[in-house]
Amino acid sequence: RYGAGMIYLKLRQTGQRVNHKRVDRLYAEAGLQVRRRRRKKVPVADRQPLGRPLSANQVWSMDFVFDRTAEGRVIKCLTVVDDATHESVAIVPERAIGGHALTRILDRLALERGLPQAIRTDNGKEFCGRAMLTWAHARGVRLFLIQPGKPNQNAYIESFNGRLRDECLNEHWFVSLAHARTVIEAWRREYNEERPKKSLGGLTPSAYARQLAGKSATLTPGL
Repeated sequence: RYGAGMIYLKLRQTGQRVNHKRVDRLYAEAGLQVRRRRRKKVPVADRQPLGRPLSANQVWSMDFVFDRTAEGRVIKCLTVVDDATHESVAIVPERAIGGHALTRILDRLALERGLPQAIRTDNGKEFCGRAMLTWAHARGVRLFLIQPGKPNQNAYIESFNGRLRDECLNEHWFVSLAHARTVIEAWRREYNEERPKKSLGGLTPSAYARQLAGKSATLTPGL
């Protein structure tokens, strides 16, 4: 499900000298194409530019993705992406996540990598509720809310959610919440540490984050 372009990058990542046209040809001959359902196109006039921050933890994007376990019970996954590095900061599968639970998750993430300067979300009740607003004000985190019906304004998390759905959720039958957590976390680590991205110059999100951190340290006075 990676596609010929991703396979080409993975081969180059391992040091193999290979022509992308040959990869495309072999991919087509093997019949590996997977038909994808196309999203409705957004008119160009309605699109708004979404700039990438210059360093990690400037802006995170958040959203929810839903799935079910084998017995039909809902899994609600909180997805968090760093807009600068494209790292998957976290994917948290739970049966339910309300406003207070959301703030507790963010406090746990803050212990691991610090707080972002801002968080971009849609207008869901968990993101706009009193618990989230109080939490953000107390910690000095700005909240960026996209316009209703404008998911393109949160393009980084929308793209990530599509990958998560296509490559992980749709490909596994979760027998329990614990099973879902294990599989999803393994996919998240692969996404960050093993998956090269063309938009990051062929680097993985983790490698790109290290590169940005190195540049930041070089430019910081006194270091």
